Amino acid sequence: MPITIVKEFCKGCGFCIANCPQKVYELSEEMNKKGYRLPRAVREEDCTECGICDLYCPDFAIILEKTKNKKMRKEKI
Repeated sequence: MPITIVKEFCKGCGFCIANCPQKVYELSEEMNKKGYRLPRAVREEDCTECGICDLYCPDFAIILEKTKNKKMRKEKI
């Protein structure tokens, strides 16, 4: 599942990192134009498409592209 982090929106709060049950995210050294450190999806293959990261992101900086193979994703939960 492709995960996109909109760099301009992210303020580096870390909610996505703290709340992801699969620990898909970690804080990177990369910074946006505002000087905030950005998260990155380091274990994207472990994503179950639960949407918790998207739900907790106060800045709408995470875009999840759902896959068509829901059965495969549910088996990972």
